[in-house]
Amino acid sequence: MSLHRPTSGYKPAVRLPKGAIDTQMHAYLPGYPAIEGGPPLPVGDLPTPEQYRRFMQWIGIDRVIVTQGNAHQFDNTNLLACLHDFGDIAWGIAAVDRQTSEEELDALSAARVVGARVMDLPGGAAGLDKLEEIDAIAQSRGWMVAVQFDGSNILEHEEKLSAIRSRWVLDHHGKFFCGVTPDSPQVAAAKRLIDRGNCWFKFAGAYESSKTGGPDFADVAAVARSLAAHAPERIVWGSNWPHNLARSQADYPDDAALTDTVLSWFSGEEARHLALIDNPEELFGLKAGGKL
Repeated sequence: MSLHRPTSGYKPAVRLPKGAIDTQMHAYLPGYPAIEGGPPLPVGDLPTPEQYRRFMQWIGIDRVIVTQGNAHQFDNTNLLACLHDFGDIAWGIAAVDRQTSEEELDALSAARVVGARVMDLPGGAAGLDKLEEIDAIAQSRGWMVAVQFDGSNILEHEEKLSAIRSRWVLDHHGKFFCGVTPDSPQVAAAKRLIDRGNCWFKFAGAYESSKTGGPDFADVAAVARSLAAHAPERIVWGSNWPHNLARSQADYPDDAALTDTVLSWFSGEEARHLALIDNPEELFGLKAGGKL
């Protein structure tokens, strides 16, 4: 199936600050097939680090967090290859559990992996049932944990999430598939988790859970603005490139417009600077300027 991913065009009207970090994307290199249990590789030409570099230049991104794709499950070799390709502008989020050897964890850390992924949705490698063991691994390595699940059920999971000891991020606008407003109990739960001091909230992939749809994603926007006002020091941003759920050109977002839309949900330049630089540096354990 053919799918074109633009990597150039008109630039976003909102200028990203120097050093901006994209905290949510995936990249792929040839020779790493999809593994049973996960989804297929993205549609169309393989979205490679070289394509993403062009995307970075277009949007105004300087640094990036590369997340292990579900297609590769617990095999992090594609992630390691991509991190090597990117060099010192990139860090990684791997898929690990108690079966992952200390030798592999050493190799992941040496390759600039700074986090572990919990993906409790169809096709994910490690679900919430593995949260405690993944948190323990992250604690032992000084990593963070990226947690994604159907946020409709966040109240059921709040006690377990409150017990996370590592720095962690609630992914993809909370994935409140049930549809929520700023006054919903699910949003109140997210705020309580953020207020514990080790939880961040990621603006990425608004189109995946919005009920109202684009181009403004008004429902997600209302919740995002509420959370950004509640805890501006706990919000991070991600492009969600290469938009893996897109199966046709009609499904593929206008990245410049999407960037402008999402960044407009912050109160101003200072809040955007926090979300694009200071907050991700703290969440992912990066030193100021991005060097480990």
